[in-house]
Amino acid sequence: MSAAFSIALSALSADTTAIDVVGNNLANLNTTGYKTTDVNFQDLMSQSLGEGTNAAQVGMGVGPLGTVTNFTQGTLTTTNGPTDAAIQGNGFFVVQNATNQTLYTRDGSFQVNSAGNIVTATGENVQGWSAANGAVNPNGPVGNLTVPLGTVVPAVATSTMGLTVNLNSTTAANGTFSAPIQVFDSQGASHTLTVNFTETASNTWGYSVTIPAADLAKGGKPTIASGTMSFDSSGNLTSPTGPVALTIAGLADGAADMKIGWNLDSSSTSTITQYSEASSEGSTTQDGAAAGQIVNVSLQNGGLLVANYSNGQQTTVGQVALASIPNPESLTSVGNNELQASATTGSIAVGAANTGGRGQIVAGALESSTVDMAIEFTNLLTYERSYQAASRVITTSDQMTQDTENLIHP
Repeated sequence: MSAAFSIALSALSADTTAIDVVGNNLANLNTTGYKTTDVNFQDLMSQSLGEGTNAAQVGMGVGPLGTVTNFTQGTLTTTNGPTDAAIQGNGFFVVQNATNQTLYTRDGSFQVNSAGNIVTATGENVQGWSAANGAVNPNGPVGNLTVPLGTVVPAVATSTMGLTVNLNSTTAANGTFSAPIQVFDSQGASHTLTVNFTETASNTWGYSVTIPAADLAKGGKPTIASGTMSFDSSGNLTSPTGPVALTIAGLADGAADMKIGWNLDSSSTSTITQYSEASSEGSTTQDGAAAGQIVNVSLQNGGLLVANYSNGQQTTVGQVALASIPNPESLTSVGNNELQASATTGSIAVGAANTGGRGQIVAGALESSTVDMAIEFTNLLTYERSYQAASRVITTSDQMTQDTENLIHP
């Protein structure tokens, strides 16, 4: 009867472990990037009772359970978090803990810490490449992905500008219209230029560009350009044909003299027209900017990390790396949604998203757990029934043992 006891005990032990696995799966139903663990049962070596063709083979029960992580794709949930990221396809984010151990995760709920490092929810450093002058080299070694907090983007002086204006063709002689546009000097200070139009004859307008006298040092000239514009019978600008050169000298704030090209056309289409409708100003463009500081960062699709500055500019400051692992089932869990390589893990290749068989990084999203509640509850009932059956084998075997002892010792 001892074999029946040990066989049933092995089943009780296996079913207990299996229920633990189900419980862990259900506990991680809402864990970002969690992958379901499956249970593998396997029988123990059997023994032969008797000889020849009538010999009976009786198994020794079930062996210790094996588990395998099922790395199927989880559903992507949009969060709109600026540094949230999910992997669509194969691959893992690469992180490094406080002891410089390299770990892997599918959980992309990242954030920026006080030191400017991109870290996981539990503080591990996300690995990637830092940008140089806005360019990333994903072929170089990876390191901690860092945002240069506190850095200031220098001011950019305006060198070109443009404005869309329509001048009313029915305007009476000497009728005027003014259009303002803001530009920036080498120190980042803004100046409002005013383009003044005055109709001087049919299809002819005079123009002048001025800057406030207060923006200039004593003796400065507020009018920085002037001339005549001519239009054809269809209201199209015929002259001037090229950019108008504007020179601003002697700024009161001590900034460098400015040389600005006023573009009069866009993709071979004039931005200054003369049609029979009210004079109006549309859009304005210019390439200058004030100095700025980083106000926030955000991840883009593909893993690029972009810094947004207070002056409206954007600059790429880094890129998140992905690891390609040929046999992810060999990874072992270390908690915190992180995995580490084992002795059986194949060669790990780190590179940019969407290259080398790696998946795409989807910004503003997280990957949901792959736990299927219906399947887990079905497994739970199955293991419970198996446990009950094994316990019944023990009580039956125990009763048979008592009956045998009563025959020997009535």
